[in-house]
Amino acid sequence: MNIFMRRLAPEMGQDQTKQQIEKGLRLYQSNQTDKALHVWTKVLEKTSDPGGKFRVLGCLITAHSEMGKYKDMLKYALDQIDTAREMEDPDYLTEGYLNLARSNEKLCDFQKTVSYCKTCLNMQGTTVSLQLNGQVCLSMGNAFLGLSVFQKALESYEKALRYAHNNDDKMLECRVCCSLGNIYVQLKDYEKALFFPCKAAELVNDYGKGWSLKYRAMSQYHMSVAYRKLERLPDAMECCEESMKIALQHGDRPLQALCLLNFADIHRCRRDTDKAFPRYESALGIMTEIGNRLGQAHVYLGVAKCWLLQKEFDKALDSLQRAQELADGMGNKLCTLKVHCLSEGIYRSRGQQEELREQVVKFLQCVEELELYCGMCGESIGDRDQKLQALPCSHIFHLKCLQTNGTKGCPKCFKSSMKPGFV
Repeated sequence: MNIFMRRLAPEMGQDQTKQQIEKGLRLYQSNQTDKALHVWTKVLEKTSDPGGKFRVLGCLITAHSEMGKYKDMLKYALDQIDTAREMEDPDYLTEGYLNLARSNEKLCDFQKTVSYCKTCLNMQGTTVSLQLNGQVCLSMGNAFLGLSVFQKALESYEKALRYAHNNDDKMLECRVCCSLGNIYVQLKDYEKALFFPCKAAELVNDYGKGWSLKYRAMSQYHMSVAYRKLERLPDAMECCEESMKIALQHGDRPLQALCLLNFADIHRCRRDTDKAFPRYESALGIMTEIGNRLGQAHVYLGVAKCWLLQKEFDKALDSLQRAQELADGMGNKLCTLKVHCLSEGIYRSRGQQEELREQVVKFLQCVEELELYCGMCGESIGDRDQKLQALPCSHIFHLKCLQTNGTKGCPKCFKSSMKPGFV
């Protein structure tokens, strides 16, 4: 391009960059995603303003996250952190590291997520960084939950909730409530698992007129999972259909996959494997495409349970092996524990004593590593629907044990603080 042509086609200045970013946002909010992406990509090519480049990368990160294009999301997050480093601004750096954490969270690289979140929390930024801390704690909680580290997950969610209340951030509170619902689903306190997404749905109804519909869809999905666990299957189906409808309208592929998985689980609970299998297959297709390995592992667990209903033990073991490979790759210990538990049942019914013993040993190792037992009565947590209670330190106990025995402090914290010579 000669000098004259360059004068005719200058790089975008700050004002023009801002206008184009806002134009893209309007298109995105009116569901014209492709047009929005086109506008933002053009801005990225032309702008000379580092702040504008950072902001447009943020828009592209959000859009690709919602579409389930997590590898592209990570690519833009890496570009964004490079831009933030050039600007040497702690607020931009904090936001950049948060987007890196989120990208890795979506790709189920949970250790990296925790590491980036810790970097964010150590940044000495201004008020903007402090406002982001709640979102950082939420992402960290989700990563700890992905690693089945329940106490640290709960601790992170409680911190995120405090930031949400202090900043009057109802959207963050809504997202944290959904994650709290998820942790109690995994710990099998199904009343709490339903309470928290119901609270999220209330927040959407009270404050969510200007919010994206994804918040309604998210709360409905988590309510559906809790209803299914409570065996309220018609309620589960109704909430899941509502969530799926919104996910389809907005092209939200990750949520579509989760809804398909939940539909399959509902049909399995009804012992209708003919309807369950194709939905598991559809869910697996999307989850494989977007890189949701945790979702894939849950699909294989559900498929294994369907094969067990049909007494197809070899096929069930094959699905369980696939689930375990994914769980090992992510470090998700709860999924591994479920694999050993189901495998143990198969080998017991077949009278295969050697394999049975191996699975029992591995299962007990998982229980020990996960600390899935009450620090008062010593019985298991998470093996059946029970009411649980977390103390301020985030250690979890049976509610009945706390009510019966009472406590001035946490027995687990007290035990770990005692010096070996005085035990």
